[in-house]
Amino acid sequence: MICILLVAGHGTVLETQIKSDVTGLYAHLTGVPKALLPGVGGKKILDFWWETVNTRQLFSEVYLVTNADKYKHYERWATANDFPVENVVNDGSTTLDDRLGAVADLELAIRSRQLQDDIMVIAGDMLCADQNFDIAQVIRFFRSKPGELAIYYELESGEKSYSRGIVEVCPNTHRVMRFLEKPQEGVSASRLASVVFYCLRKESLPYISEFLVQHPDVDDRTFGKFWEWLINEEKVPVYGMKLPTGFQLIGQVGLSDYTKWLAHYSSKQQLSPSKPITCRSYARVGLMGNPSDGFNGKTIAMTIANFWAEVTLMESQALVLLPHPLNDPTEFGSLQDLFRISRKEGYLGGLRLLQATCKKFYQFCSEQGIALSKQNFTLKYDTNIPRQVGLAGSSAIVSATLKCLMKFYNITDNDLPKPVRANFILNVETDELFITAGLQDRVVQVYEGLVYMDFNKQLMDERGYGEYIPLDMNDLPLFWLAYLGDPSDSGRIHSNVRQRWLNGDSAVVEAMKSFAELTDQARTAFQCKDWPRLAQLMDENFELRRSVYTEDCLGPGNLKMVQLARQFESAVKLPGSGGAVVGLCMDQERLVEMKRAFQEAGCVFCVIVPYDPSVQGQS
Repeated sequence: MICILLVAGHGTVLETQIKSDVTGLYAHLTGVPKALLPGVGGKKILDFWWETVNTRQLFSEVYLVTNADKYKHYERWATANDFPVENVVNDGSTTLDDRLGAVADLELAIRSRQLQDDIMVIAGDMLCADQNFDIAQVIRFFRSKPGELAIYYELESGEKSYSRGIVEVCPNTHRVMRFLEKPQEGVSASRLASVVFYCLRKESLPYISEFLVQHPDVDDRTFGKFWEWLINEEKVPVYGMKLPTGFQLIGQVGLSDYTKWLAHYSSKQQLSPSKPITCRSYARVGLMGNPSDGFNGKTIAMTIANFWAEVTLMESQALVLLPHPLNDPTEFGSLQDLFRISRKEGYLGGLRLLQATCKKFYQFCSEQGIALSKQNFTLKYDTNIPRQVGLAGSSAIVSATLKCLMKFYNITDNDLPKPVRANFILNVETDELFITAGLQDRVVQVYEGLVYMDFNKQLMDERGYGEYIPLDMNDLPLFWLAYLGDPSDSGRIHSNVRQRWLNGDSAVVEAMKSFAELTDQARTAFQCKDWPRLAQLMDENFELRRSVYTEDCLGPGNLKMVQLARQFESAVKLPGSGGAVVGLCMDQERLVEMKRAFQEAGCVFCVIVPYDPSVQGQS
């Protein structure tokens, strides 16, 4: 591949304003070409781009196209920066009136140097907020697609779409469906702005000459007009890749805007490494319908503030995953200590969850056309969610890790919407770590609060996710939670039910439909705040589960907790895959007595504190 840097612009507003500035602050920049002005981090704007593309493994040659007026400046820059002077192309123009136009400058470089290879084109006078993005990832994505590539970014709140080339990108194929050069407000809902950063296949290079023949007016020989023509009229396949950063073409702004954007991007660069990112995700209790989430059913679940997983990300030189001293032990008091811990905890701590999430995150961004910056980090985690009691402790760690990665790499909700995020978390566990799991836990941990979920097969097949509706959390009744002090592996509770369901076993199929019906009734009970009816439905949910999974599968520990709760006339069911029970007791005196009974039976008992994301500062 060959890279061409374009720096042939003339007589800009910025250059004029620098020359006429009376403060004297910018006198040393008088006559300096745009691309050689100071950029982010103090280095020249062009220095950044040269450092980015100066990689022989990626580019066989790099060319620089300038004009005759500024040629000497770039010749001196080339000798000072080990850029091959013979690769500086002079387009012969000296004024704005005799300029060639950006597309003609590109054609000149290709024709004069007889280039016959894939081409990457970049405006060398473009400010970039992210000084560490991975250009190799851009090339890999380009080569994975059967067409050209246009880089875009998401406009910041203060930027107007009418000042940019706007792209409308298909979220599934990543093909650019329409290109609009500086559209008026309201013409397109897209906030995705194309920049002068493209990749062209060698077989598509003849389109450049054809465009110039059809557009003899120099004012039309802009890249915006070229892509409008290529995409909208010629219907050539062009794909979009997002860089989660910001760009500003210096040739299009005045002195005040240049200094404003330079300060804005520089402040981002200075702030980003110093402040650690800490995110939490919460344990959940399934209140109705589970375990039908894995069987195209319906459920209601709630995040609880009692138990959480917390992940902290700090920028660092190397990428480091720190083991948790309790969950990923590497030191033991003795061989007997190792034996006892391994027998109870097993060998699978949280470190594998961090690693699998990072791997899947990079894979997702690569496949979705999102180029990540080349920044490393250190990840560490902490959690108080009890293990193996079905409270979604593993997915909480994955969810919190994903939140940190999204913040660190500036990945927005548009890039990874909530429903897709839930699928992502599930795939980390099922595809990477082979953990048996359903979508319910991941959905409620992404949305947070009290959530109604419908995993209807048609919805899942058509769009890949169900219908997820947050419910009102005001004036909820008092729920309680109890779990075994020494639980078995909660994953075993699923037994052979899935295979029976796949085989069309009528008992299982009908049971899953009944779980869904109970969930709809429970949703009505929540909306009407009919807590006695909700308690009745919770009991029915458990009995239906017992009939499908059998008592042998549920296990004596779970059955013992259910029987104990019913002695105190409390509604009770399993909140997850086993090892814990969740209940609703309307009698406060009986609740105190029940708590004591559970504790005496060797269980841990607590009153649930619902986690409501709308309540500020709850965490």
